[in-house]
Amino acid sequence: MKIVVCGCGKIGKTVIASLIKEKHNVLAVDINPSVVEEMRNSFDIIAITGNGTEYQTLKDAGADKAELFISVTESDELNMLACFAAKRMGAKHTVARIRELENNAESLNFMKQQLQLSLAVNPERMTAEAIFNLIKLPSATNVEVFPGNKLSVIEFQLRQDSPLNNLSLIDFRRRSDMDALVCAVERDDKIYIPNGSFVLKANDKISVIVKKRDTLKIAKATGLAHKQIRNIMILGASTIAVYLSQMLLAARHSVKLIDSDPMVCDDVCETLPDSATVIKGNGMSQELLIEEGILNTDAFVTLTGKDEINVLMSLFATSQNVPKVITKVKHKEISTLAENLGLDSLISPRRIAADLIVKYARAVENTIGSQIETLYTLMNGQVEVTEFKVLPNFEYATLPLKEMKLHENVLIAGISRGRDAFIPGGQDSILPGDKVIIVASDRRILTLSDIVAR
Repeated sequence: MKIVVCGCGKIGKTVIASLIKEKHNVLAVDINPSVVEEMRNSFDIIAITGNGTEYQTLKDAGADKAELFISVTESDELNMLACFAAKRMGAKHTVARIRELENNAESLNFMKQQLQLSLAVNPERMTAEAIFNLIKLPSATNVEVFPGNKLSVIEFQLRQDSPLNNLSLIDFRRRSDMDALVCAVERDDKIYIPNGSFVLKANDKISVIVKKRDTLKIAKATGLAHKQIRNIMILGASTIAVYLSQMLLAARHSVKLIDSDPMVCDDVCETLPDSATVIKGNGMSQELLIEEGILNTDAFVTLTGKDEINVLMSLFATSQNVPKVITKVKHKEISTLAENLGLDSLISPRRIAADLIVKYARAVENTIGSQIETLYTLMNGQVEVTEFKVLPNFEYATLPLKEMKLHENVLIAGISRGRDAFIPGGQDSILPGDKVIIVASDRRILTLSDIVAR
């Protein structure tokens, strides 16, 4: 599929890398010549220098023939105008990064309609929501909630004393009173999509599909204490920090933000309610953090613009026995290093935005028999969890799952039907109108039919 991406900053580069991995024909546009040259060298793609709102730049980029046009620059106005122009020139679908209108749903919907936008993306708000979900379930290392809040996928690290240690998955299902399924396991840098005979071991990182009502039960079942988080300290008064603070304050948590920039702190003070505490100071000062109560903090979140600072201060918080530490990282290399150093709750705004845009690209590309609804990546991008809506022409509808021959490393992990959601067994069938959750490793699932080995 021909895709034009305008804006090759942090988000743009990750989106482009993901789309290239999906085998799309991607052309990049950026106003900075050095960035354009970097894109050519790094990705071996066509990249042009220019302003994405100018007709000639869009014409040279082939926006008029693009099946998907994406604008993810730092400017909301440029993104909206570029998408509007591309749409008027002939682009079939448009995606814009928009942040300023996110808190006003009515204004955002109006602009989407007027500009004929297919999708508006706000990586900062999505990141804040991901962190908020982690704070609600602090014993997890990652939490993804499917739309409708019926099912969630939760990641845990199994400890030596976990009751699941040396337990087969079939025995786990037999002994459990939960509707839950272990759908992926990472062990010694290898990924498994396990069957019932798979035996769990200490230090495994496991992903579990579970009904929302059983999320606390699964934490208890894995042997992880669930301590309610009340006091949160946030390092870096970024846009993500503001979104997160608003969510936490609305849920009646205590929030303290620390940033060294006086102007940023003043702006945040004007934006957030008086119940938030904003500290002007050097967040890398251990003395300051101790003085501000890190020893009595339930969760510490690092949201500065530098991965190195986020990792270092997260390690300090861990050394002070803060129960929950969440670290924002941009670069995959640093993410891997952080994991090796013992930091397990890592958040990447780039990855979150790329997942959403890749999901939409797949939806545009192919809708035969099914329609992609949600896409998450787990285990540092090595596992995909995809939710499909089943269309009336799905060729395997009503066939019992036990009669489906699935590809290796593919699992049917959940089904939502009407107001109900469940973990399916061999006797169950997929019906038109269902939403089906598929877990896969080493395989690109475009449609629901792709799971079946023909």
